[in-house]
Amino acid sequence: MPIRPPVSTMALFNTLFGARPANDRRARVLASGTAQRAAELLRSSTALLNLSEQEALTVVGYMQLRRCAEGEAIIRQGDSGGSGDDGFMALVVEGEVTVETLNVSRVDAQTVNVLGPGHLMGEMSLMDGAARSATCTASTAVRCAVLTRESLEALVTEEPATAAKLLSGVALRLSRRLREADGKLQLYSQLVFSMQQEIDRLVPDPE
Repeated sequence: MPIRPPVSTMALFNTLFGARPANDRRARVLASGTAQRAAELLRSSTALLNLSEQEALTVVGYMQLRRCAEGEAIIRQGDSGGSGDDGFMALVVEGEVTVETLNVSRVDAQTVNVLGPGHLMGEMSLMDGAARSATCTASTAVRCAVLTRESLEALVTEEPATAAKLLSGVALRLSRRLREADGKLQLYSQLVFSMQQEIDRLVPDPE
């Protein structure tokens, strides 16, 4: 009697549940420890996406796992579709990423954040396709899960309910960031006003 080859996890999954595209994607996630970790991180309080376990597994099935060497620029400020950046979003699975911005008034880039596992980056360009507002560089060896705009469109077509939940979560993240930025602007405005009052008091206008 011929010896049968061992059945892979993916083949067994397809045998039990059918080889439909959604099941194929979920099977690939279940067969990868890194992908399962990415699904867990998508549900963390850091990601703020409010996905269920099954929804997170579905989303990761549309993502591509990527390794980045220390010092590699994952996202570059100013890049857009015209420069080959399709507006992908990335989830940090392992390692740390430094976020920097370069303003017109500064020669050197300013570090604005350090992202670890569970943090998302690039979601604004995923939504609107506009140029990147910051540079994200791997400060250690990094593993991340990338969702391209093409994959997002496939998710919307094949899993519309999950896609709607994901986009709602991304919109909530962006809303919170805008509120935080608005609060900082108001604080800055109050500080400038107080400084101007103090200057007026110390240096009165000549009569």
